[in-house]
Amino acid sequence: MNTGKGEKHHHHDHDHQEPPYHVIHKLPPGDSPYVRAKHVQLVQKDPEAAIVLFWKAINAGDRVDSALKDMAVVMKQQDRAEEAIEAIKSFRHRCSKQAQESLDNVLIDLYKKCGRIEEQIELLKQKLHMIYEGEAFNGKLTRTARSHGRKFQVTIKQETSRILGNLGWAYMQQGSYLAAEVVYQKAQSIDPDANKACNLCLCLIKQARYAAAHSVLDDVLQGKLAGSDDPKSRSRVKELLHELEACQSSLLSPKSSELCLEDAFVEGLDKLMSQWAPYRSRRLPIFEEISPYRDQLAC
Repeated sequence: MNTGKGEKHHHHDHDHQEPPYHVIHKLPPGDSPYVRAKHVQLVQKDPEAAIVLFWKAINAGDRVDSALKDMAVVMKQQDRAEEAIEAIKSFRHRCSKQAQESLDNVLIDLYKKCGRIEEQIELLKQKLHMIYEGEAFNGKLTRTARSHGRKFQVTIKQETSRILGNLGWAYMQQGSYLAAEVVYQKAQSIDPDANKACNLCLCLIKQARYAAAHSVLDDVLQGKLAGSDDPKSRSRVKELLHELEACQSSLLSPKSSELCLEDAFVEGLDKLMSQWAPYRSRRLPIFEEISPYRDQLAC
């Protein structure tokens, strides 16, 4: 943030003008219920008191978009995620059209935290549908996102890949590994990274397709993907390699693994049918991608 005043670097302290108080603490200027809530949240660091003040701001109609979103995030941090979900559902109608997409993002996080997988999948599909219809980002090609105080641009492509990645994770929680695999493959073809590669590898291990799992990991090992060098990615690759070795050394009866694949395949197909039903014409490439697995099932 450009603070204007107080940016010049003088060596003499008495010359140095402090930037305004609200700038130092990253607070909005002025005095209103919302500003007071932010002050209690960021300066006094009292989340429970901040939640009460965010409610006041929402009821007073003061910066409702920000107040509802901020309150939900603080509630999530306080392990009050179920309450945050109810708050968003009850009060989002008071928020502007522009705020709805970011409220959906907060909801997806909250559903994830509460283990409400079905609702998370529903909302992710809805977001994909908005992208297909050209309604995402309020019709623009990029949007500004914030992370750790920094602003950066997110493209529709990156957003699609991120949503598909989240959808893959949700399918994995349900044990729908084939559906997860197809979704991760799609996400990787749009915007590949090491994290999704590791998740894809896990989908393949769960289906006892070890050679395919190995080749996915190789891309990360050779540093071909964004985030390959992250310490987090490196330790995950180690774990996955370990798991691969363990699985390959224990002799699985081919009969049982075949059955798992059959179940996952059918379940995955049902999921995909419902997911891409509204846009039949665009659905075809996805099914071409999974057609090779039919041969594996024929035997």
